[in-house]
Amino acid sequence: SEARGAAMATAVESALREALAGPAPGAAALGALRDGLAAAGGPAALGRRQRERFGALLRSLAAAAAEGPEEPAGPWRSCFVEGPPGLALSALLGALGDAGRRLQPIVEVLERFVREGRLAALMWEVCQQQARGGPAELQDALLAGVVALPDRVSNSLRGRNPAVFFPQNYFPLLGAAIVEVLLTLSAIAPVLSILSVYLPLVSSSTSEEILSVLVPRLADLTKSDCIWQRICWRLVECVPERWMEAVVLGFVQRAPGADVLSRLLGNLVVKNKQAQFVVTQKFLLLQYGYTTAVLQNLLGYLSLDSLRRALLIKVLQELLETWSSSSAVKHSPAEQQEYISKAILICLSHLKEPEIESCRQELLTSMMEGVKCHLDSSLPQIRRLGMIVAESISSKINTDGPVLKFQYEEDDEARELKSLLVQAPSICAVPSLPDDNDDDLTPYDMSEDKELKKTKAPVYIRDCIEVLTGSEDTDKWEATVKALESLVRKNPAATREVSVELAKILLHLEEKTCIEGFAELRQRAQVAVLTVDPIPVAQYLTSQFYSLNYSLRQRMDILDVLVLAARELSFPKVHGKIKHVEKPCVQLLPGSDSSNDWRKIVDERIKSKTRRFAKGPSQVQVASGPNEFNSVAGHFFFPLLQNFDRPLSTFDLLGEDHFVLGRLVHTLAVLMYLAVNTVAVTAMGKALMEFVWALRFHTDSYVRQGLLSCISSVLLSVPAEHLLNNMTEELLETQSWLGDVVEKDPDGDCRRLALQNLLLMENLKKKLNKTVPS
Repeated sequence: SEARGAAMATAVESALREALAGPAPGAAALGALRDGLAAAGGPAALGRRQRERFGALLRSLAAAAAEGPEEPAGPWRSCFVEGPPGLALSALLGALGDAGRRLQPIVEVLERFVREGRLAALMWEVCQQQARGGPAELQDALLAGVVALPDRVSNSLRGRNPAVFFPQNYFPLLGAAIVEVLLTLSAIAPVLSILSVYLPLVSSSTSEEILSVLVPRLADLTKSDCIWQRICWRLVECVPERWMEAVVLGFVQRAPGADVLSRLLGNLVVKNKQAQFVVTQKFLLLQYGYTTAVLQNLLGYLSLDSLRRALLIKVLQELLETWSSSSAVKHSPAEQQEYISKAILICLSHLKEPEIESCRQELLTSMMEGVKCHLDSSLPQIRRLGMIVAESISSKINTDGPVLKFQYEEDDEARELKSLLVQAPSICAVPSLPDDNDDDLTPYDMSEDKELKKTKAPVYIRDCIEVLTGSEDTDKWEATVKALESLVRKNPAATREVSVELAKILLHLEEKTCIEGFAELRQRAQVAVLTVDPIPVAQYLTSQFYSLNYSLRQRMDILDVLVLAARELSFPKVHGKIKHVEKPCVQLLPGSDSSNDWRKIVDERIKSKTRRFAKGPSQVQVASGPNEFNSVAGHFFFPLLQNFDRPLSTFDLLGEDHFVLGRLVHTLAVLMYLAVNTVAVTAMGKALMEFVWALRFHTDSYVRQGLLSCISSVLLSVPAEHLLNNMTEELLETQSWLGDVVEKDPDGDCRRLALQNLLLMENLKKKLNKTVPS
């Protein structure tokens, strides 16, 4: 056999010499080379000298195909597919990089190289070379060429590359090639350090397509084979540190569950410090863009092994430290706080009773500090996050005693958060009912029943005042509350005689009975009184906003009533009735978020200023009429600006009562918007710009959102020429500040509003340029 092998090697050597002898190899020489190579057992049988000559031959063939007037004779393409894959790819890439006139033959050979599975042969050859101590630089260059092949082809053909080189087609083939080589390696040696060669491919920018093939295949192979589990573990353990984050993230995102991720990664986070930092710090505390499924995979993976559970406890402690930090609550985006809250709930779901017992006091301390920070926030979603997490912690540490319970809206988001506290829904048997079947009972005939006669409501305004202030008849009191708004609107003259007294009664009115919608009924009555007699009632309400002995709820009620009444007064009336075409955009009831309402208002105004082609009969003519807010806007607006920086013994807007400050700022923004085309609009705009400038660096994001909304109101409501003449310096300073907000503010809504204001300023500048004569 040795003699036969020597004879075949001699035949290959002779064929190579003949092929390289002339300026261009002939068809006969190439045919002889192919036959000799096949008889010798393929490219692996070539020695060092023969590989050098084969490489020279491939380079000459590639150059001739790319630069010559016609293609080389004979089966020259087969030499690239049947020869050493590393030499073939190097020669083809070299020809592809030259500015030749005929790149199409080179691309066709590359396409055949990929389609006929030579990528797997190339990677297997690299593994063998590394095992023999081959040069690492050459191996890295070949792997880089494999990853960059679609880009190289696209650049050379200027985007007209074949379909096989589209990323969505090429990289799944590359992933399949990696699996094929791993299967070959597992058959030879269960654990090989050379497996790390493939991970730079996985961690490249194209990892999504590669891992879409690799992860499912590895998950299937490791399901019942411990050898394959050890191969995967060694595979990820040998990854260079610079690639570790991308590799771990790729596996975490694509593993179908925490158990699969545990099979694929093993105890990587325990053995590798870089992997530990990525999993326990970067993915959880420094980044927040991953899905809930990724969080469940990540934290579930930490919980599935006794060595990793210590990291789970450590992660929970660090998450709670961030969650209970007042600075983090104030300055972190709402999205990041929701992300951290979800991570805490998932960690709690994995804790066992001994672990809870060991850190019970720490959990209690974090819960008390964190819930206070969240309840102090001006943003409703942040407050609710704090309530849900605090309830969850309380239920874990007080399994036998009383637990915290808050009142908040139970919507889909809240239910999703609570579901994270339970790993899997338990299936409980429903207890059977007694045999006492009530289907046989005869239903009682109620067809003739009549509703009992209700208590008659008062018909005079003064009678209403007497009932609300002194009557002990709860039925009469309830009827009065329900009828008051209608009565006020029907009797404006009588209402004006007692308007301030009635406004005072309604501001202090408390619920005596469990009347449905009491808060809304009281608010609608207040709005009715204010719209009937705007000036004295507005003066009373604005004076009371900064007075002593009022609760925060009452102060916010004043702001709500002012906004809703101003909106109603600014609407046109048709035949004595208000033309309500939609619900008010500003719904400042308990738990509402006026920043969202502000977005609706700005969108409405921008839409009204946008010119569009007519859409035929779909357009409805809007009712027109006098703006009743015109003559009273100043009475609503200016008193609210006077005393905001003067703290009272029970009220400090610039201190701990920043939530009310946020509501005040949003109220001023809406009042400014509604004052468009009024006499006082310019003075209001100038005063509001000074107010904004004084508070522009406020630490609360809700307040900053309101300040940016005020800027939008000024730009939309004050005439452009008045802005230019009266507020030029303020606008330039504001523009510079808005640029800083867009670049540096941690709150996404603030950045969006600042950018919107810059666009409004740019539109204002263009409008002024058009009006100036050339």
